[in-house]
Parts: sequence; structure tokens; C-alpha cells
Amino acid sequence: MNDQVEKSAGPGKACPICGKPQSEKTRPFCSSRCRDVDLNRWLKGSYVIPGRDDDADDAE
Repeated sequence: MNDQVEKSAGPGKACPICGKPQSEKTRPFCSSRCRDVDLNRWLKGSYVIPGRDDDADDAE
């Protein structure tokens, strides 16, 4: 019996950047280009979780 389970991206999984099918090598992206686009978005600050402004509380 084979103990290794083959991991596949599955038929319904798509690249979050362009929507093409995922590649096992660059999962969850379809290519290294899309992976780099995502990294650039993180580094530029495009992905931000909005928060509240606590400056008024710090003045007390």
C-alpha cells in the first residue's frame, strides 16, 4: 500500500491573482509571476486591515 498521498490543487482551485488553475509548484498561484505580483502588493501595503484611530485615547 502506498503511504504517500498525492497533493493536487483540485479542479475548483484558481489562482487568486489571475484566476487560472493553480500550479503545484507555485501553489496557490498559477506561476511565479503571479506569486511575485502578490508579494509586491504585500510590500507596497496594498493589503491593509483597516483599524480604528486610537490617537485620542493615547493623549489621556
